[in-house]
Amino acid sequence: MHEIRRYGNSTRWADIVVHRGVAHWVEVAEDMSLDARGQIAQVLAQINATLEMIKSDRTRLVQVLVYIADLADAETLNTLWDAWVPAANPPVRAMVQVGLGKTCKVEMVVTAAVPEPLKPYADRETTQSQRAHLATQPQKD
Repeated sequence: MHEIRRYGNSTRWADIVVHRGVAHWVEVAEDMSLDARGQIAQVLAQINATLEMIKSDRTRLVQVLVYIADLADAETLNTLWDAWVPAANPPVRAMVQVGLGKTCKVEMVVTAAVPEPLKPYADRETTQSQRAHLATQPQKD
């Protein structure tokens, strides 16, 4: 059976789950006081940081599910997305309007291919803005 590795566990969720060379995680803006453009840009930057942390990159994105609070911000999202996503290697993407927390404008569920085996976070440097609450060792199923 293939191992499932969970990084940054809390009682409610893991920050990243890796199974069979595929990482799954969610990003929301760290600064919810930003407007939609600011939150979208911050989430894309956070995806970049997480990809770097797991030794992957945007060309290895498989799927991004975008949850947006207001479809009026879709044009802004598409503009920032088009400048960010590798044109030759775009992931599957869906965008859905949903009710998010009070000031949350966007949430993205990300799936990306990663090298196997992925080393525990304790073996890498991470910044507080990347994952302040990462556990030092992954939980194994």
